[in-house]
Amino acid sequence: MKYVIVLGDGMADEPMENLQGKTPLEYADTPMLDKFSKLAEIGMVHTIPDGMKPGSDTANLSVLGYDPKKYYSGRSPLEALSIGVPMKDTDIAIRCNIVTISDDDVPFKEKTILDHSASEISTEDCAVLLEAVRKELETDIYKFYLGTSYRHCLIWDKGQVVELTAPHDVLTQKIGQYLPADEALREMMRKSYEILKDHPMNVERKKKGLNPANCCWFWGAGTKPLLTSFSEKTGKKGAMISAVDLLKGIAVGAGMEVKIVPGANGGLDTNYEGKAEAAWKALLDENCDFAYIHVEAPDEMGHQGSPEKKIKAIENIDKRIIKPLTEKFKEAQVDYRMLVLPDHPTPCRLRTHTGDSVPYMLYDSTKEVAHTWNYNEREAALSGNFVAEGHTIIDHLFAE
Repeated sequence: MKYVIVLGDGMADEPMENLQGKTPLEYADTPMLDKFSKLAEIGMVHTIPDGMKPGSDTANLSVLGYDPKKYYSGRSPLEALSIGVPMKDTDIAIRCNIVTISDDDVPFKEKTILDHSASEISTEDCAVLLEAVRKELETDIYKFYLGTSYRHCLIWDKGQVVELTAPHDVLTQKIGQYLPADEALREMMRKSYEILKDHPMNVERKKKGLNPANCCWFWGAGTKPLLTSFSEKTGKKGAMISAVDLLKGIAVGAGMEVKIVPGANGGLDTNYEGKAEAAWKALLDENCDFAYIHVEAPDEMGHQGSPEKKIKAIENIDKRIIKPLTEKFKEAQVDYRMLVLPDHPTPCRLRTHTGDSVPYMLYDSTKEVAHTWNYNEREAALSGNFVAEGHTIIDHLFAE
């Protein structure tokens, strides 16, 4: 038996009037999900523990079987693991987004945050901009590390876990009340704007109609994480397939194999087929028991507030990951169990995460059941199946 999780980040949403009262998941053309849902168990799972902030960090830990209340030490430290940052026990890791803020002629604190991803800037472009920031702001106390796309890391030597606000939580709002209380961090953010606002790369980006990547935004502070081994905890050899450093960092911390997929970028145009191929190679050729296929695109489209693009991301997961992967299992005559779910909702209306429960679908090729349910938020809730503690959902996947 092989096991796979297909996780559409932020895939859950709300009913929308312009989608005939349906959610993007319900509205999307998903022939594979429609097929499997009628042969599978569907239900709802609560992935975010009550009292914790909804995010991909806590939610994906939960889906992988790690209770966030026990294992969560901050978002950025997990990403730091992925990019090989040599964290000391006394270090604080902080996520450094390169964002777009308004360039109007007002004081820094009066500016507005426009785009948390600077038009989904490429890693190559961001490397140039981060180097410009590094030359001006890096010290023995504060070190910058390049991540992926707009997502980077600041290590604060002998720092403190300070309260910081995620940029995608305050889109279109003035930034003043959300700036760090810590003076040094706040001043670095202000100086980064001065460094980047007229950078030649941003001049060119604006000419191309792209948002300028003109400010560092700090959030997600935390300490060095300590995760127990996934294989020791579950008895399964696991592989992670993801474009984002957060998921790769969780995998590194858990001792899972990390599969690098060329062209996987966390956006709508990610290499879906490459992710499916990496999964079945890990499972069928490399003796892995379990593959975790994480797709960031639905979450990014939710942050952009685009139902149309979110629907396209969901359809891509259905046709370009689930279809070739399950066809490969059938061709190889391999029994498998597949769990499909989001980590959290990212409603297009809100353009940020919520902690609401999410729909899951659990298919077992050896125990097909027949019913009429479709896989979406409404019907999953009507099914009556509910997993109250998200970190136990993986036990359902691995149950004999």
